[in-house]
Amino acid sequence: MIKRNLLFVILSLLSSLSLRAQTPTPADAMAFEQQGSLAEAERTWRLITQNTPDDAAAFASLGLVLSKETKYEEAISAYKKALALNPKLPGIQLNWGIAEFKQGHFHEAIAPLAGALAADPGSAQARTLLGLSCYGAKQFAEASKYLAVVVKTQPSNTELRKVLAQSCLLAKNYSCAESEFRQIVQQNPDSASAHVLMGEALDGMSRTPEAIVEFQAAAKVAPREPDVNFGLGYLQWKSHHYDDAKVSFQNELAIDPNHAQALAYLGDIAMKENNFGQALAYLEKAVQQRTDLRVAYLDLGVVLMEQKHYPEAMAALQTAIKLDPTRPDAHFRLGRLYQAMGNAPEAEREFAKVRELHEKEDDVASKMGKPPE
Repeated sequence: MIKRNLLFVILSLLSSLSLRAQTPTPADAMAFEQQGSLAEAERTWRLITQNTPDDAAAFASLGLVLSKETKYEEAISAYKKALALNPKLPGIQLNWGIAEFKQGHFHEAIAPLAGALAADPGSAQARTLLGLSCYGAKQFAEASKYLAVVVKTQPSNTELRKVLAQSCLLAKNYSCAESEFRQIVQQNPDSASAHVLMGEALDGMSRTPEAIVEFQAAAKVAPREPDVNFGLGYLQWKSHHYDDAKVSFQNELAIDPNHAQALAYLGDIAMKENNFGQALAYLEKAVQQRTDLRVAYLDLGVVLMEQKHYPEAMAALQTAIKLDPTRPDAHFRLGRLYQAMGNAPEAEREFAKVRELHEKEDDVASKMGKPPE
């Protein structure tokens, strides 16, 4: 009788131990995490969530382990489950936003990060990631709003200030862009990119002479930096300083002989100087490199028309119109071409389009309170 009772006790203890071994605890999972055994930690948290499917903290912890394993989509699923069970559980929206951000899902990161910031307005991490997500999602005005607050607390963070400045520039908030770029240039006067971005901001405010000075500074600091000389040449071309522009474009071609835009604008200058043979050589090479340069096709049409190559001129002008049908100049040139070919009805159709587009420009200008150009 004693032996039977002893056997029963032993079997009960074994059963209890076996049941305990099959029922993992959060402590078990955290021990695996501390040991760096993420796969075991994941398996343990999954068992816990199966045993206690209403445990929001367990799903949150599972999400953290999955994120450490870079299993971001599964982590997001776990975070969403945790929030569904307990919307007030702290830290979950931030972790969800981070998982989206790390995948480059900037649009998707905005909502959880905004929620995290609302829950903790003092979180620099949430505010920074939210600003960067807005930037990545091309919501530049929103990005600048969030990043401006962060930069004030981290004034020496040049990279973050650059993103803020670019956000302001792309949102057409030029005064903000100028202010931030000036700070960057003061912190690092030998930064070619800072001078370039400052120049772009100044040009956006129609302060092109000052923009040229900034691009000249950039070219001096980094004379072989791609696109710096082209940017300088473009501003000089825009200001009708064609001799200076030619030098800058040639400097760009010395770095990249196939720089399509430099070739196109050199062709434009040669055309303006009535050097049609040289213009044709530049323009044809430009469109061989890129097929989206409207200025090159427009100028090709003009040059080919001057040389009485009418079918080729027509094809070039029609391509220019396809690239931007709202600009009247290509329609005007095509109308002149039809006149030269003796096709009066088609010429009149193009001239009518020119008048229509000019009327639209005047209407837009009047609505904006600006005199038509």
